[in-house]
Amino acid sequence: MKLFPSRLAIALLAGFVTHASFAADAVATVNGTAIPAARAEAMMSEQRAQGAPDSPQLRDAVREELVRREILGQAAVKKGLDKKADVLAQMDIARQAILIRAYLQDYVKSNPVTEADLKKEYDNIKSHMGDKEYKPRHVLLETEDQAKEVIAKLQSGAKIEDLAKDSRDPGSKDRGGDLGWSNPGMFVAPFSEAMVKLAKGKFTTTPVKSDFGYHVIYLEDVRDLKAPPYEEVKPQIQQRLQQQIVEKHILDLRAKAKVQ
Repeated sequence: MKLFPSRLAIALLAGFVTHASFAADAVATVNGTAIPAARAEAMMSEQRAQGAPDSPQLRDAVREELVRREILGQAAVKKGLDKKADVLAQMDIARQAILIRAYLQDYVKSNPVTEADLKKEYDNIKSHMGDKEYKPRHVLLETEDQAKEVIAKLQSGAKIEDLAKDSRDPGSKDRGGDLGWSNPGMFVAPFSEAMVKLAKGKFTTTPVKSDFGYHVIYLEDVRDLKAPPYEEVKPQIQQRLQQQIVEKHILDLRAKAKVQ
């Protein structure tokens, strides 16, 4: 198992958790400079967050990595690189990034997502999903007349897979207009409203107008949709709500800041 990336990353991506892995004093001394135990604890926390079990081997690997970093850091200082403007700027950015991460971690800890919030969002997602899943194909045209021509061809026995070659939708035209299995909430309202009214194997007999143009929709299949269990999707919902909380806080701080 590779314990460390090859680059000497300055920012540690994991949260800081205190464990009695090292003594309270220095973990090593390099050319008279002590490496503080707090630095080792930060790196241990990073490794544990990535799934590495706490072990003597891991502590030895952390110590060796810190020794190598100290040696290279001293070599850089000896060459005067710590005085270069571009290096100082990068160090300042890295320091700021670590402070920001610590601040946001503290904010999330102080403003946790509650179980009630999670269940409310889960119910909201379920309500938007509905109880059916649809597999539509479509042809997107620029004008209503073009869409009517496609409908006429379908009524004459043409295949929508062939007609989709002229679609303005680059994401589906090469797949015969196939949009895959989706729930209605994934589409713009005019599209989804027309799609759910179709029977399996039928197509819209009038063009469906949206902000993208005029659609001709063919419903290839439909099936019952069962929402995933709450406990299965709870971590993803929690992450999303936490991101929303953080983003709102950042926007609030931005609105209050005096920027000239």
